[in-house]
Amino acid sequence: MYAVINSGGKQAKVEQGTIVAVERLSAEVGDTVSLPVIFVADGDTIYATAAELAGASVTALVLEHFKGEKQIVFKFKKRKGYKRTKGHRQTLTSLRVTDISLDGEPAKAKKPAPKAEKPAPKAKKPAPKAEKPAPVEAATDEARLCAAVKADGSPCTNKAKDGSEYCGVHAKK
Repeated sequence: MYAVINSGGKQAKVEQGTIVAVERLSAEVGDTVSLPVIFVADGDTIYATAAELAGASVTALVLEHFKGEKQIVFKFKKRKGYKRTKGHRQTLTSLRVTDISLDGEPAKAKKPAPKAEKPAPKAKKPAPKAEKPAPVEAATDEARLCAAVKADGSPCTNKAKDGSEYCGVHAKK
């Protein structure tokens, strides 16, 4: 079971035992707080309408107050020589979610369903061998070779161009 909460204008997905950082709350360390719920999912059932979430709540324990990472704020105006750099650290509160409840009652955490044992692997039969395709009669190499004869009387061994019986060297003559 998980829920989506809203705190400080931001949303967070939480489960029981999750530690989440939200914008600073006015509660003391060790106090429990109740957070507004936007959405709850319980296995296959989803609760998202206002009527379904009327009694839903998420309770959390305040662990600490701290400052977040420094964010750099840089102001710049081109061609004016104006540059300003500042930093900002947001104050945050760390919470541990202790309970997610629907209708004011604590929801019971579902145990994962036991995994079914895999059936024993069956003996694999060898796949039938695919028949080799009939050999295509290869066009004779002589038909693809140039028909020209060199000066010493030997035939040219270059490939003939498409649509011609001569290679690129002998087609020019």
